[in-house]
Amino acid sequence: MLTINSIKNGVVIDHIKAGLGVKIFNYLGLDKANFAVALIMNAESKKLGRKDIIKIENEINIDVTALGLICPNVTINVIEDEVIKEKHNLMLPKKVQGVIRCKNPRCITSIESNVPHSFYLVDSQKGEYRCEYCDEVHIA
Repeated sequence: MLTINSIKNGVVIDHIKAGLGVKIFNYLGLDKANFAVALIMNAESKKLGRKDIIKIENEINIDVTALGLICPNVTINVIEDEVIKEKHNLMLPKKVQGVIRCKNPRCITSIESNVPHSFYLVDSQKGEYRCEYCDEVHIA
């Protein structure tokens, strides 16, 4: 069995749906990190069957809205002195601004560059969002 040691100070992103770890890794720009990062893929999980985990040996700012959109139900653990100091359980955000783009060519966000792309959650089971301006559907 693969063993990855605990981290002293940093962040552990856990309960990532298997296969989405790389997407989150790239979104956070961890490929350019100058500190220790571990991407564990397809780890056994009692809850999920298989999961990905990202361990970051450093403090970083994470956009939890975007992360919740990429992979809802993720857990973010903030580690200090090898102990979980904070635990955040994510879910699909109710409103998303500037993360996803409206694909409707007639939407005001496509015509005016200073209007932010803004979506609201309609159906959390399907991950369905609608554009605040034109009602275009986006599935997360």
